[in-house]
Formats: sequence, C-alpha cells, structure tokens
Amino acid sequence: MSCQTCALVCPRTPPPPASPPPPKKSPPPPKKSPPPPPKKSPLPPKKSPPPPKKSPPPPKSPYYSPPPPPPLVPAVPPPPLSPLLPPASSPPPPPPPSGEVLGQKRVRCKNKKYPLCYGVEFTCPATCPTQCEVDCVTCSPVCSCDQPGAVCQDPRFIGGDGITFYFHGKKGRDFCLVSDSNIHINARFIGRKNPGMKRDFTWVQSLGILFDVHRLFIGAKKTLTWDDSVDRLSIAFDGKSVYLPEDEGAKWQSESSPDVSITRLRGTNAVEIEAKGNFKIKAVVVPITEKDSLIHNYGITQGNCYAHLDLSFKFYSLSADVSGVLGQTYAKNHVSRAKMGVAMPVLGGQREFGSSGLFATDCATARFLGMPSPSDLTENLEYGDLNCTGGGGGRGVVCKR
Repeated sequence: MSCQTCALVCPRTPPPPASPPPPKKSPPPPKKSPPPPPKKSPLPPKKSPPPPKKSPPPPKSPYYSPPPPPPLVPAVPPPPLSPLLPPASSPPPPPPPSGEVLGQKRVRCKNKKYPLCYGVEFTCPATCPTQCEVDCVTCSPVCSCDQPGAVCQDPRFIGGDGITFYFHGKKGRDFCLVSDSNIHINARFIGRKNPGMKRDFTWVQSLGILFDVHRLFIGAKKTLTWDDSVDRLSIAFDGKSVYLPEDEGAKWQSESSPDVSITRLRGTNAVEIEAKGNFKIKAVVVPITEKDSLIHNYGITQGNCYAHLDLSFKFYSLSADVSGVLGQTYAKNHVSRAKMGVAMPVLGGQREFGSSGLFATDCATARFLGMPSPSDLTENLEYGDLNCTGGGGGRGVVCKR
C-alpha cells in the first residue's frame, strides 16, 4: 500500500502495528504514574500537618512546666514568713507604743487572798496615769489619791469619812496629821509664796512617825531636775538609815521589831511601810511638773522641781479619840469643819495642829502615849471599807461605808 514498498511493505505492516501497542501502553503508565504521585504527594502533606500538630504539644509541655516552678517557689516562702512576722513584730509593738504615748502605767493585784484577781494587770485610768493601784476586791484600777486616807498634791486630803478637803498649812513648818495613843505622825510642808493670795503653795516633803518606842523618818530629797529612774527617797528607822535595793519587791525588816517592814512598790521612789496591827503607809515621791505649774500658776522654775510625797494611809487600831488634820476624820462622832459646797473646801487650824518639830508631840491636839489605849478601838480602816466615786481631778469624791 505504500508508494515506496507497495507489496513488500504491506505484509510487514502487521508487525509494526504490534510494536506501536507497546509504546501506546508505555504512555498510559506515565499517565498512571503522574496521577499517583500527585495523589500520594497531597496525602503526605495531609499526614504531615498532624505531625506539626503533635509537635506543638511537646513545646506546650515545656511551656507549662516552667510556670509551675515559679508559683511553687514563691508560694513556699510566704507561708513560713507570714506566721513568723505576726508573732515577732505585730503583737509586741502595739502594747509599748500605747503605754509610751499615753504615759499610763500598768499595775497588778498583789493580794493572794483574791485568787481570781491576783496577778491580773490593768492600765491606770487617764485621771491618774502614773499613780493607781488595783482594788483586788472589785478587781479594778483605782487612783491612789482618790481613796480615803490619801494626802496628795497641794495637800488635798480624803478623810476617813470620805470627805475631800484641803489643808495648806505653811511652808517650812511641821503639822500634826495623826495623833493617837500609839501613833503620832507629823508632816513637814515645803512650798513657795503665792503673790496673788494670802496662803502659800505647799506640799508634804517628809513624815516623822512615832509608835511604840520607835521613830521612823521618810522624806523626798531636794531635786533640781526630775528623773524617775533616780531614787529620791530617804528613810531612817530609830535614827539609822535604811538601805533598800532598787528592785520592785525588795524588802527591809527591822531586827529589833520584826513587825516593822519596808517594801519597794517599784524600782525607785515608791515604798510601802507597815507596822503590823498598827498602820500601813504608801509613799511615792513625785515632782511638780511644768504642766502642773502652768495649770495652777505655781511659778516653778528649773532650779527646783519641789519633789514631795503623795501618801496613802491605812490604820488598824485607832481609838475613838484620835486627832490630827487627817486623824480627826476617823474619830467617833466627827463632824467636818471644812466648808462644803465650794470648789476647794479648806480646813483651817494652823495653830491647833502646828508642831515645834518633825518628831515633836506638842501640838494642841496631841494624844500620843507610846502604847495602845485601853479605850474602844475603831475597826480596821482599810480602803476596802469605803466605796468611793468621784469626778475628774478628785473633786467631789463621795464615799459610803
């Protein structure tokens, strides 16, 4: 059929057609081969994305792991710090500042006969921030100068009858405070002239106490500048000086008369003197402060702070005929001569109660014999026998038996 090979070529044509089929078959494979690669290639990428998805979790795990350590580390220290700080720093500071700022002292009941109150601590009232004691019966703090038997300040007395009055006396003179058959107490007054008034500004500087055959002296030393940490007490028994260690509770007891003792109420400037069955006296040395001077117009300078005694008396065996500025208020059928209903009820009697010396028994109303009187005795007169209330500054103190 071909122009070149006519007859010869026609019979050979069949083989060539056989050969072409293989090439025809060969192309299909390439056709089949291309589809698979693309189909397979997309599949791997589809599978490949999951691996990246899996790969992020590993980074997430390291990412989350670091955060836990930081919170755990700070969390551990805070717990120990928080318990340590409160007890060590916060509780202690509050009490000291309050006492320092207010200047109020703390006192305790020291009478073991009252177990429910014994050792309980109280803060002194604002009206007497530095001078108070605990009434163990009522278990409450009371101002020492607002109790019966008190002699304080520009001498303000609270008698055994509970009536408050003033006795100014005269500076540089001695006056009989109590005189009975077996106790006689004189007080020496110090002071300064009051240019605007007829009377002097006066305070009790020392006491001369006679009982049985004994003489006891207690006084405040002259002081230019006040320092409460320096003891300004002077004490002598039967002419011999008494030494007391400067520790609260330190006690001295007489060898010749064991019933006589002196005890420090605090480290300095406060003592309690007791003659069992006869009397108990609390004496505290205090100064006239600049504030006191401004309020009362004392005109006190820095050259002398007029250290003096604030006193509290208890008596255990007074007779019905007891006398003296304070003693008469314990007498039977006593009627106060002080003018009542005024801001400052004043009791006169400088001539009646004046003495020639600190241990003299020559005042007009002296009763001292040096032994107990056979006459009837008053009951034990202690602070607890009277219930007293009063306003600011101690004025208007009212007491009931």
